[in-house]
Amino acid sequence: MQYDCVIVGGGFAGLQAAIQLGRYRHKIAVVDAAEGRSAYCRNYDNLIGWPEGVSGMKLRAAGRLQAERLGVRFIAGTAVTARRRTECFVLELESGEEITGARLLLATGVKDRIPGFRELIPCLGISVYICPDCDGYEVADQQVAVIGSGTAGANMALTLRHWTSRIIYINHETADVPGELLAQLAGQDIPYYEQPVAKIEVEDESQFRGVMLKDGTAIRCSKSFLAFGGNEVRSGLAEQLGAGLTDNRHVITNPRTKLTTADYVWAAGDVTSHSEMVTIAMGDGSQAAIWIHKSLIGTFDGRNP
Repeated sequence: MQYDCVIVGGGFAGLQAAIQLGRYRHKIAVVDAAEGRSAYCRNYDNLIGWPEGVSGMKLRAAGRLQAERLGVRFIAGTAVTARRRTECFVLELESGEEITGARLLLATGVKDRIPGFRELIPCLGISVYICPDCDGYEVADQQVAVIGSGTAGANMALTLRHWTSRIIYINHETADVPGELLAQLAGQDIPYYEQPVAKIEVEDESQFRGVMLKDGTAIRCSKSFLAFGGNEVRSGLAEQLGAGLTDNRHVITNPRTKLTTADYVWAAGDVTSHSEMVTIAMGDGSQAAIWIHKSLIGTFDGRNP
């Protein structure tokens, strides 16, 4: 069976696109590896209609059900290769299964660099955060430990100064921090520790309570932000199809249509260059879906000039 469009990625950009394309009554498949940022975030607090927050998986489950009611098919798996045939695209999954579609939407997202402390995962979105634009408000006037690496962590600590003056920065990977940034940290009264974290302290499974450093120093905090930089942009499929990438490997798209530089290939969500928030990813998905639909009915070419 050939689909009108295959969407790679079952996060918020992919789900929103699937719902919109389903409402256009197209034949749509979503390849969903059931992973990504939204899979491990336990609470989103900045979404309209959810003042008490909602978990990523709850929102994804609701989105999937809504798409399935519109006839969208979900295929569990990870797409490893993508190639172009004369009139379609062929995706191969890790299982060896092949899926074909006339159009392709890549919503493959970004993989964050998170240190390997198992205690951190249940805290994500509840007491440990990644995005200050999304969750800076959650740490207002509280004691916050930024656990990070080099410049990325220093900049995060300075950014959070907008919400709280009670910040420390732990350079877990002891990466270089320029003297200018160190001076800014000192000027904002942000204590700086350049040594690895040995242990994460958590209460009730999801409440961050502090860290113990390698030298035995114990630091008590109620919230934490992670800032390691070097996140993996999952743009490999786009690259295989010849789509242009930025220097940091985000997929280049037309700002209006979300079409990539590869004909009939769209991209949406955090795999593209945008402010990485749920609401913006959803908007990306809807925007891409509109132009995919136009290309399928012949009112938009779907090719690059």
